[in-house]
Amino acid sequence: MTDAMLTPTPNDCALPRRRSDFATFNEAIDYAARSEKGLNFHDMRGTLVRPYPYSELREDALAMARRLVGAGIGKQDRVALIAETGPEFAALFCACIYAGAWPVPLPLPTTFGGKDNYIDQLVVQLQSADPQLLLYPAEIAEMASAAAARQGCVGEAWEDFALRDAPDCELPEASPEDICYLQYSSGSTRFPTGVAVTHGALIHNLFCHATSMDLGQNDRVVSWLPWYHDMGLVGCLLSLIANQVSADYLKPDYFARRPLAWLDLISRNQGMTLSYSPTFGYDICARRISSQSHVEDRFDLSRWRVAGNGADMIRPDVMQNFVNSFADAGFRAEAFTPSYGLAEAVLAVTVMPPGEGIRVELVEEERLSGTPRDLSRPARYRAIVNCGKPLPDMKVEIRGEDGQPRGDHQIGKVWCHGPSVMHSYFRNPEATADCLVDGWLDTGDMGYMAGGYLFVVGRAKDMIIINGKNHWPQDIEWAVEQLPGFNHGDIAAFAIEMDNGEEAPAVLVHCRVSDPEERVRLRDQIADRVRSVTGMSCVVELVPPRSLPRTSSGKLSRAKAKRLYLSGEIQPIRLLEAA
Repeated sequence: MTDAMLTPTPNDCALPRRRSDFATFNEAIDYAARSEKGLNFHDMRGTLVRPYPYSELREDALAMARRLVGAGIGKQDRVALIAETGPEFAALFCACIYAGAWPVPLPLPTTFGGKDNYIDQLVVQLQSADPQLLLYPAEIAEMASAAAARQGCVGEAWEDFALRDAPDCELPEASPEDICYLQYSSGSTRFPTGVAVTHGALIHNLFCHATSMDLGQNDRVVSWLPWYHDMGLVGCLLSLIANQVSADYLKPDYFARRPLAWLDLISRNQGMTLSYSPTFGYDICARRISSQSHVEDRFDLSRWRVAGNGADMIRPDVMQNFVNSFADAGFRAEAFTPSYGLAEAVLAVTVMPPGEGIRVELVEEERLSGTPRDLSRPARYRAIVNCGKPLPDMKVEIRGEDGQPRGDHQIGKVWCHGPSVMHSYFRNPEATADCLVDGWLDTGDMGYMAGGYLFVVGRAKDMIIINGKNHWPQDIEWAVEQLPGFNHGDIAAFAIEMDNGEEAPAVLVHCRVSDPEERVRLRDQIADRVRSVTGMSCVVELVPPRSLPRTSSGKLSRAKAKRLYLSGEIQPIRLLEAA
């Protein structure tokens, strides 16, 4: 069926909008199904291939819920779902919630890393979530079924699962205190931590999402964000259901192959007003258009009211490049809407009020790092982006190392408190106790407040975030440890800023090899290993044995290793490259 024969779901309908004022997400699905709105799925060129009204979503979800119950899935059981952007995942996610089970979105395979690495990634996440069932699209059946078999759960293609009987049965009632789903999007692939999100926390954040964006009756969303990440799942799927908004989707790999298809879809969709992306998405589009001219002939971005920006550090220079590239197509700089959040608070903690755009403050780099100013050198400044105001009923505090609140423009740890804060890390009381104190969440990020706005200056603990994707340093270190000749503690991974302003992972590795040519081969082997696991090119530095610092308890100190490396106190071994 061609696009001309299909009708997308409308922006408006007679049903009054309710801004996520429900007790549970079950109620939100039920109410959305009374509208004519829904989800619309497009191919790589932006052609509509499947309109999916919320009424049809609910009908499919209830049928799938009965199939889950018939398969022995009960309340609080976990069901792992490969998060492919499409009606099947949306229906199965809602089906789990109707059945009282906890859906666990897991990623699709990427174009890098290979089959074995993807299976390994699935296995460790399945071991953490301990699901009864893994459901996946048929095209990845070989990999997904292998992972399910290794973990010991049932694996089944969702096309096959849809053929099962759907016997009549009574579905359980949900309460706001019940766990709604587990989120693994920001967790480590070797040491995963599933964020347990309750119905109440989810509904609150979805209400705040609608309120902070001033979501209106006729707003519409376009998205390419993956549904295994909180920004894509919560911001661009669950929020749209709970706030009765129609949406248009491109699969993430479609965006990766043709980034400008995102802007084409926005341009053709006369009702589109909201779309979100990490910084790198805007960057890619600006780079792709740089060699072209007359953008006004191809794009119409004049209706883009909220251009959300989050999921990684926001770079104002990249945002300005996007404005410069697409101003002639009607894009307005004040449409940019920075935000700050994390899966442990469902999604958002702070959001810039719509229309205020990107605002920055210049802060001395020494103040950001906490080091004394070298008066013999000129001051260097970094532009820190204003990430907005706390959501309704959310409190944000900046605390020092002593745990005491700090005043405006005083840098410290970002803490937040409110109804959106997670219940716990699934089956990990130690990690939960480390970050939840008297209802306050230690985000691990560094920042400061100014006039009620939050400015984030640093990364969460040791997290490495490249192009909007989180990478735990343990994963990179573990990947290198699998090579012959390395011991635990021989590798330290962290992010550094390159000369071009981009961030890249750096890997310091103890080297016990003396042959110059063998050192070069070892460096290249490590780089290839990291690339195969993460898909990223990295800076590899071989360092003398026992040069990586440790804490008093004997653990590797990545923060100190980074500081010593950047200051020159850790001197890498010079390599003799072939001429």
